[in-house]
Amino acid sequence: MLSRVADSLFWMNRYMERTDGILRMLKTNYALSQDDLQYFSWQPVLKIFTYLSEEEAATIACQGRTVLQYMVSDKENPNSVLNIVTQARENARSVQDHITKELWQCLNDFYHTVRDEQLLEWLYKEDPITALDILIKQGLLFYGTSDITMARGEGYSFMNIGRFLERAIQSADILDVKFSDSKFDFSNITDTTYWRYLLLSISGYELYLRNYSGGFEARRVVEQIVLNNHFPRSVMYSIDQMSRYFERLKSEQTTTAYNSIDFMMGRVKSRVRYSTPESIMQQGLHEFLTGVKNELYAIGTALSQHYFAYT
Repeated sequence: MLSRVADSLFWMNRYMERTDGILRMLKTNYALSQDDLQYFSWQPVLKIFTYLSEEEAATIACQGRTVLQYMVSDKENPNSVLNIVTQARENARSVQDHITKELWQCLNDFYHTVRDEQLLEWLYKEDPITALDILIKQGLLFYGTSDITMARGEGYSFMNIGRFLERAIQSADILDVKFSDSKFDFSNITDTTYWRYLLLSISGYELYLRNYSGGFEARRVVEQIVLNNHFPRSVMYSIDQMSRYFERLKSEQTTTAYNSIDFMMGRVKSRVRYSTPESIMQQGLHEFLTGVKNELYAIGTALSQHYFAYT
């Protein structure tokens, strides 16, 4: 497979995974903002998903509709849903011969949906939840179409490596920023509404209720989001899946590059797998998550250098 094709497939799915994360976070936080009109701030969301400085984020942190506009359709925001979906579509356009017609059509529909004037009217003036739900479902349709129609070759592997690399980084980012509110104090009993909306934002609320009894605890939230290999958005699950798809790329032509990146993936996988909530607390959650994210970023850089022909 040509390096430019692998690069486009990898980034197409990274962008789509980022879009899904942003939309889920916006939906959950908008619902939370309606429960806490006086004290709610959008600053954690802006910190995770934008490049705004703290001062810039603070100026709009209490303006829900302004944040929605900035995060969804602002052409000047490089990380807006509109710009990210446009980037995903451009990557897909350049490799149409390597993806199915159904997948291209699905992504093209998503692009036109996020530009729809009526949907934007709902988002800014009427019912944001309905508009966000429509966009979230478009993303789910993309993943379902990909899963059903794409051949399980190299291209599919690069798509999923990009998807799970982005997801692992995103889950670590969300957990890191959300716990910073309580100064990473695991003994600090925060309002259960806080933990509920944190888990809802990454689709982990129902699984938490099934696995744990006795209410919300910071230790258990960390355990699920970082270590639970049965939770599709956990850091551990995402790294496992990324490694699994990378193994399919092994060939005699890329032995040196493969071994180098495989070692990096094995190292971060071991770091997470052989951790416990207690060992993470002892090291410091922020330090642990920062270390994991740095290793994931290094894997992304190595893929770019060895498989996508970047210098």
